[in-house]
Amino acid sequence: MRGDVTVSVRSILLAGLVGLALVTAYLLGGHGDAVTPAASAAPGDPAAKADRRMMSMVGSGEASAVPDQISFTLSATARRLDLDDALAASSATTRRVLVELAKHGVEKPDVQTTGLAMNPEYEYHAYAPPTLVGYRVTQRASVKVDELAKGGPAISAAVEVGGNGVRVSGIRLGVDDPDALLKRARDAAVESATAKAEQYAAATGQSLGDVVSIREVGRPTQPHRQSLVFNRELAAFDAAKALPIRAGKDNLAVRIQVVWSFK
Repeated sequence: MRGDVTVSVRSILLAGLVGLALVTAYLLGGHGDAVTPAASAAPGDPAAKADRRMMSMVGSGEASAVPDQISFTLSATARRLDLDDALAASSATTRRVLVELAKHGVEKPDVQTTGLAMNPEYEYHAYAPPTLVGYRVTQRASVKVDELAKGGPAISAAVEVGGNGVRVSGIRLGVDDPDALLKRARDAAVESATAKAEQYAAATGQSLGDVVSIREVGRPTQPHRQSLVFNRELAAFDAAKALPIRAGKDNLAVRIQVVWSFK
């Protein structure tokens, strides 16, 4: 009785092993050639994208423009025995200069106050405490002239009206619309990258497909604001002549990297 039971169990185990071997053989060889994961993936799956042939190309673009505006820092200083008097004198000089600048196209939004300094001044003695001799008040404002041709006459007029209490510094030439300049440089960079990519594709008997990605490499080089030095003595010697200003060109450069797929 025990022998019959033993033979039955062994038969069952043997049949199970044979069935497992048949299933394994079917899974491994029953469907012919093996299919790669990228080929069996759906079109939108990342695995399918990884298997696509692509081309990457870097392009550079530049755009230039002649500065069309000028900006500078205006300082009005007054020294008086009383602080209130010094502040009033500095404010009066500032208003007088701004009225003159308005005649040269400088509007209120083009003037921004940037600083106010009120400092006591002392006379120092060798063997006695310092003596307060007055107060010096300086008001500073940034001024922008939208038309470059009016910049020289505006600066000369400000110095002439303000007298010794006025100083002009930090003269800069700039472009009014740098975003338009940047757009032109980007367009040129895309054209450059596309032309090179099409040349390489044609040389290998292929054609470009869709753009997969595009990005800027590094930061665009912004236009350099040109600096000028104002010679106050020259302006005072011949105030009737406007300050001559000659602007060069500002350049802006952009580098991009574009990736295409092949058709």
